[in-house]
Formats: sequence, structure tokens, C-alpha cells
Amino acid sequence: MADDPPGTRTTNWIAWLLWPFWNAGERRLRAAWRLAGFIVLVALASGALRAMRLAPEGGSPIDAVPWRFVIQVSAVLLCTRLLDRQGLAALGLQPSRAWLADFGFGLLLGALLMSGIFGLQWAAGYVIVTELLETPGDAGFAAAFLRVLGALVAVGFYEEIVTRGYLMRNLAQGFASRWLRPSSALVVACALSSGLFGLGHANNPNATLVSTINVALAGGLLALPYLLTGRLALSIGLHITWNLFQGAVFGLPVSGMTLSTSALAARQVGPPAVTGGAFGPEGGLSGLAAMAAGVLLVTLWTRHRSGRVALHTPLAEARRA
Repeated sequence: MADDPPGTRTTNWIAWLLWPFWNAGERRLRAAWRLAGFIVLVALASGALRAMRLAPEGGSPIDAVPWRFVIQVSAVLLCTRLLDRQGLAALGLQPSRAWLADFGFGLLLGALLMSGIFGLQWAAGYVIVTELLETPGDAGFAAAFLRVLGALVAVGFYEEIVTRGYLMRNLAQGFASRWLRPSSALVVACALSSGLFGLGHANNPNATLVSTINVALAGGLLALPYLLTGRLALSIGLHITWNLFQGAVFGLPVSGMTLSTSALAARQVGPPAVTGGAFGPEGGLSGLAAMAAGVLLVTLWTRHRSGRVALHTPLAEARRA
């Protein structure tokens, strides 16, 4: 909960100077400065790796995944402990049976939604399968597929940990105050973090205004399980298999990028407004419909598991580890 500025009862000018930076009630930096610290830490670490030529430049985006995973996850864990003064529970990463159940359902849901997109497009004649077991050059399919699988698992973890677990949570805690209830702060933080998630994909190949808006809405879908349960498991599982089945199984573009390895090589011939064209399903109505179905299924799953559907307001509270 944000504290008020020093009032007339105090003449401590140091408190006035520190108030924009330090939350005395929570005994930690304010959310904006915590987020700034995270961004600076990631930038410095990335720059250091590039200077030491340990981070690959150019080539496939898959090549950059391992070092991004290490840097961003390490930065989140460090900043959550030292700047946020919170622990793994705040990030939604505390292992439990409920966590594993959510993760398993998320994996199933991502596969189901993307299979539905592909199946409906194929039935409508909007997509044509041109090849099986597509691999780059003379590479073996199994080895190439496992490499892509590892990369997409890593992407699912670090993008959810950073965007939802760190960014959205800190925004919610920063907005929560006597003027904004924790539930309202969570809604605002979700909208802002999802918008940033969409903008983060705006420079992807073949991106359009529609695709940017749709990716932002996908950010809302990915945030929903965390908002309802405080666990990041379902979000991570959904993110992994959504990308995996989209690109590595069905051979469709993943946010504008075509993977070099896929179980099927597919060519979209239907209207781009439906298929998403060269950006992939996330850029069209098919992806939007799948997201709507995802929201419904996540809500039903949460109600089945907990007996209720409500925002997990402790995410917006400054509880210590």
C-alpha cells in the first residue's frame, strides 16, 4: 500500500526529499524505481555479455534464447528479493500440487486451442500442408525439434516471469493505494502490462496494428490465471504449448516468425483477416476466437479447482517474504 507524503506534523526535510523514491510504510523503493532497477540490471548484464562476445548476434532468434533466459530470470529473482523484499510466492513460482495441476492444464490448453485453430483453418481450406518433418538443411528432425522445444519452453518461462510475475505485480503494488483498491490496481496493471506485451511484438516481422492489439489481448489471457490464483503455472504452460503447436507442430508463423523445424510445413491460403497471414494466427480472427475460448476455459478451470472466481488481491499487496 502506497504511503502518503509527509504531512504538516513533520518538518523533516529528508523525508520530503526521499518520499518520491522511498516508500517508508513498505520500507522499500517505490514501484517505478524498482522497475527501473530491473531494466538497468538487464541492460548492463546484456551489454556485458555482448562485450565479452558471449551473446550471439544475428542468426536465428532461437540462438538468443539461452542467454536471455539466464539474464532475465536471474534479474527477476535478484530484484524480487533485494528491491521488492518478496520471495518466490509473490512470483507465483512456489511449487505445490496445485501448481503442477495448473501447469499441466496450461500445457493441455495451449495445445487444444492451437489445434482448434489449425483444424478449423484446414477444414475451411485456409491452410495447406505441403511437407512433413521439415528441418533445416540435412539436420535430423529429432535433434532439431528438441532444440526448438527447449527454446520455446525457455521463452514460455522467462516471458511470463518477467511480464506477468515481475512487471504486472510491481505495477499493481505501485497503483494500490487509499484511492485505488487492490482489485482495481490489478486490473489497471494487467491492462498496462498487456499493452506493453503487445508493443513488445510490434517490431516483429509482418506485424500490423491488428496483430499488436491481438498480442496485447493474448497478454490479458496469459495474465488471467495469475490474477485469479496467484500462481504463474497455468500461464507458463499455456504460453509454451501455444507457441510450440503453432510453430513447431503445425508450421504456422509464430508472431511473424517461421521456425526452421516443424512436424508439418503449412501454407496459409485463406483471408489474412481470419488466418493472420504472415504474422500467424495471433494476427487474425482465428487467434482472437481462440483467446476468447481460452478465457472461458481458464475461468471454468479456476472455478472447478477452487470453487470460486475472484482476483487474487495479495498480488497487489506488499507482503514480505
